[in-house]
Amino acid sequence: MKFTDGYWMVREGYSVQNPVEIRDLQKTDDSLTAYSATKKVLSRGDTLNATLLTAKYSSPMENVIRVQLFHHAGKVKKGPEFELYNDNHLKVQTKENDEEAVLTSGKLSVKIRKNEGWNVSFLYDGRRLTGSGYKGPAYIQDPNKQSYFREQLELGIGEYVYGLGERFTPFVKNGQVVDIWNEDGGTSSEQAYKNVPFYLSNFGYGVFVNHPEKVSYEIASETVSKVQFSVEGEYLEYYIIGGANPKEVLENYTTLTGKPALPPAWSFGLWLTTSFTTSYDEDTVNHFIDGMADRNIPLHVFHFDCFWMKEYQWCDFEWDKDVFPDPEGMLKRLKDKGLKICVWINPYIAQKSYMFQEGMENGYLVKTKEGDVWQWDMWQAGMGLVDFTNPDAVKWFQDKLERLVDTGVDCFKTDFGERIPTDVVYFDGSDPVKMHNYYTHLYNKAVFELLERKLGKNEAMLFARSATAGGQQFPVHWGGDCSSNYDSMAETLRGGLSLGLSGFGYWSHDISGFEQTAPPDVYKRWVAFGLLSSHSRLHGSDSYRVPWLFDEESVDVLRHFTKLKSTIMPYLFSTAVEGSSKGLPMMRAMMLEFNEDPTCDFLDRQYMLGDSLLVAPIFSEDGFVKYYVPQGKWTHFLTGETVEGGWKNEQYDFFNLPLLARPNSIIAVGSNDQRPDYDYADGVTLHLFELENEASARVFSTAAELELEVTAKRNGQTIEIASSGAGKPWSIILRGIQEVASVEGAKAEKTELGVRLVAEGTAQIKVQL
Repeated sequence: MKFTDGYWMVREGYSVQNPVEIRDLQKTDDSLTAYSATKKVLSRGDTLNATLLTAKYSSPMENVIRVQLFHHAGKVKKGPEFELYNDNHLKVQTKENDEEAVLTSGKLSVKIRKNEGWNVSFLYDGRRLTGSGYKGPAYIQDPNKQSYFREQLELGIGEYVYGLGERFTPFVKNGQVVDIWNEDGGTSSEQAYKNVPFYLSNFGYGVFVNHPEKVSYEIASETVSKVQFSVEGEYLEYYIIGGANPKEVLENYTTLTGKPALPPAWSFGLWLTTSFTTSYDEDTVNHFIDGMADRNIPLHVFHFDCFWMKEYQWCDFEWDKDVFPDPEGMLKRLKDKGLKICVWINPYIAQKSYMFQEGMENGYLVKTKEGDVWQWDMWQAGMGLVDFTNPDAVKWFQDKLERLVDTGVDCFKTDFGERIPTDVVYFDGSDPVKMHNYYTHLYNKAVFELLERKLGKNEAMLFARSATAGGQQFPVHWGGDCSSNYDSMAETLRGGLSLGLSGFGYWSHDISGFEQTAPPDVYKRWVAFGLLSSHSRLHGSDSYRVPWLFDEESVDVLRHFTKLKSTIMPYLFSTAVEGSSKGLPMMRAMMLEFNEDPTCDFLDRQYMLGDSLLVAPIFSEDGFVKYYVPQGKWTHFLTGETVEGGWKNEQYDFFNLPLLARPNSIIAVGSNDQRPDYDYADGVTLHLFELENEASARVFSTAAELELEVTAKRNGQTIEIASSGAGKPWSIILRGIQEVASVEGAKAEKTELGVRLVAEGTAQIKVQL
């Protein structure tokens, strides 16, 4: 929200009060509090009939500084509030002299200059990150006396801002106006399903605004050298999050707001759905599933979209018996084929559903100010909204889902959760404006916790569309309603990369697009992108997405990339485990891995899949792709060709794309190309690429237990390889090395890709080149 008219003027009817001089500063062992006048105090009389703004600095955890700015502190605070981590045993340092006061948490410090108007700096390990200076914080009233609090943080020369949720607008957010307000707006507008009030800077810090309600950002768009954020009311709270690099910042941010749960290994396989408005029954479903099997395309999850329930009755969580007369038997027959089952749900209860009467009678639905059930006809006729602030309503909702789990449903697609009214009353008295964004958090949490209770830790997962800060704890999320063209494929990737820089580890999208039906070339190019994503789902709106409906080559392309993903699951699952412990996304913007390379600051049409594989999807019918390779000697993972860093312009057929292995890396490749969940360590082959000094890889079981760890070190012409872990057979290929002088500790054999060293269990291998 803009409050000024150019740089010098204030918009007509607005009053803006900034801290002008610090009148008092109080230091405790764990906080600093500055009291600032909004005008120069020349005499005692100037302290009367005047505003005093308060700024308090503290730390909830190491390398994070909390900033609280307020005008009047007497406002009753209504929930909801984000659930944040707080280290009760944290020790911070505070010091003060005549010139300044400093609070330090870990390597992060805030420095307040006492005699220079308003001058606050944030530093990490002595390096200045950003600051709040002249005209930075402000208490503002509009012409209707509505109050706002604003902060402006400095934006350095060459500094770029990322994140703020899953945004489909340009990847670098500089120059944009962003409102944190969940909307059902598709992927082609400024609206977003997943709004997160956190941004990441390429200068190595993050800023989290601790407000579930609307936060309005002006990112170099009102004052071009500042990031501005504002909220309604008398109070603003934000956190500066430090780290040695952007990856550490994300790790600290997700410690503060919650680490992603680890999705089950089976979820990384290929998903097929009924699509949305298409007609289907058990015969149709079996036709698709058997068609995939007949064509040797591994399929792992089948999803039933909305019309598994009877029309006008969403949601009642009852199978439409006219179409599915034997749902329990059907699910058993599908699971006998080795499939996991997902069904679509949302938190809206249609008036025709028997659940509406139950919800109304028991107070489980959100109410109007007059005490009626809030209703409208958008989406479902007369629908109400489950009130997840009511513990009894949560249990009621979960009990309905539990019946489905007991009959064989493995997970739920938790659709919607964005169209949440603000003129309503919640059971626990929550502020309805704050609940607009936060509602989805309670919705997804309720479903996830039911699945975790029923199926166990690391076996629960959702397929969720909406989210806010902290929602990363309940994976997986997908990108919403995209169109079936290259433009939408590219905007989808931008959204996923932005979400990954907002603390979300696992993400998917509708392969070939949701709206309309893609031409065969878009389908095949999107298949490659989709199977080289965290999670991979074929889904559409009014047409089926099985490959033979596009062309026969689509069948071959889908088979090729589905099998490829299964073989690299040891590497991908290790990346997933790292994501759950460190809060890093599986699909990583280039700037996250190559923060020191300025070219990577802008790249949004390629990404790193984990830390070692570069993926550049192809957004053209003719197969030409322009992409950037960071410094070093990289290797085409599929062909074995090597490429030096720099810009590339190449052409690929539908069975290939730029999939490059990073130099000085080890990628674990499994022995099974038919499914995503198998014994990754049994017969695993480690591919070693362009070893410069030291590289390592870890292989986990599907239960996230470390089974094998291999480290390779190079000293001149000598490579030493050491392993630890389970005594299962494994091997390592020295990619691109066709001859070695000698090998100790393993059997050597030649392959097209390079010399292969075969080991049994724990090994110490020495190779002389």
